[in-house]
Amino acid sequence: MVQYANRMKLLKGSEIRELLALTSKPDIISFAGGMPAPELFPCEGVKQACIKVMDEVGQVALQYTSTEGLPSLREKIVARMKAKNNIDTDIDHVLITSGSQQGLDFSARIFLNPGDVVLLESPSYLGAVNAFKACEPTFIEVPTDDDGMITEELEKILATTENVKMIYVIPDFQNPTGKTWSLERRHKFMDIINKYEIPVIEDNPYGELRFEGENMPSLKSLDTKELVVFLGTCSKILAPGLRIGWICASKENLVKYNFIKQGADLQSSTIDQLIADRFLDMYDLDEHVEKIKDVYRKRRDVMLKTMEETFPKEVKFTHPEGGLFTWCVLPDYMDAKVLATQCLEKKVAYVPGGSFFPNGGKENHFRLNYSCMPEDKIKEGITRIAEVLKANLK
Repeated sequence: MVQYANRMKLLKGSEIRELLALTSKPDIISFAGGMPAPELFPCEGVKQACIKVMDEVGQVALQYTSTEGLPSLREKIVARMKAKNNIDTDIDHVLITSGSQQGLDFSARIFLNPGDVVLLESPSYLGAVNAFKACEPTFIEVPTDDDGMITEELEKILATTENVKMIYVIPDFQNPTGKTWSLERRHKFMDIINKYEIPVIEDNPYGELRFEGENMPSLKSLDTKELVVFLGTCSKILAPGLRIGWICASKENLVKYNFIKQGADLQSSTIDQLIADRFLDMYDLDEHVEKIKDVYRKRRDVMLKTMEETFPKEVKFTHPEGGLFTWCVLPDYMDAKVLATQCLEKKVAYVPGGSFFPNGGKENHFRLNYSCMPEDKIKEGITRIAEVLKANLK
């Protein structure tokens, strides 16, 4: 009989991925995915960049490259992190990954032994939880409010908990809640981190998708002890299919990530790196991101307005200033999984929120994505969800 490693017992298919398989039918209005809108992909620009790459450096594009990644692409990433995240760094502190998801997997393998403690926001990104589970950690959820992770609760946990090896956070337009940390909370968090000297994984897939309000400095830009590992990606601002992500970390940490990547895949795709690099040479990415933000802003506004008009007052939801998601909190007696089945019968889908809490026990939440549906479908779908919610009120 085939014998699998014990860790395989801890892993299961993503509830989101399984739900997406059910919602792929064209007649389903789906708010379930976390994907960018495909109609906004710069297909012609990427096509021209592909042609340029193959015409000019085809043999290079089809060959191996360094584990660290293409130097010219890393230079562009360094410049963008300075402009968008206020991070001062250089290419020796940057490693190209196959999406930022790979950075999550590598982080767990570098910092966590079985039984070690990882702290994260409550709720937190399901993909990170699943990536970390393979290393068999103990999860401790830190309470959050509208300003982000509650630092007083964080310090209580750190003062009373042994073997905390890593803290994972998404300070900007968090998945799943859409919340963004306040400036004061960021500074307090970093004061605590400097005191306890715990590595922090700062995941920033949505940071450039701000629709309103002021940009906030990244935690990495406030890091004075090189404790923060910053994960970035082109998936939400260019194209997820290119799988271009990156890690920005101290040289000491980056050496460890480099070793892990050599064992995992040797390097990220040479041709995809070159395509992204040429695209950034040929086109204005900032202009493209502004187009994306304009569409997402309008879709968010329609969703929130329809929710305000149709949802029962007992249902609370966040008002994100950017990103892809809003987060709904139901009365305690409601189960979002049960209601999701009823919604599917009405040809509309969302993601139940229980899986975003790694220790379970909170089924009265669900996540809505507004990036992938046109405005008329958003209004229609939210109205259908409202009908289900009203029918289940006590």
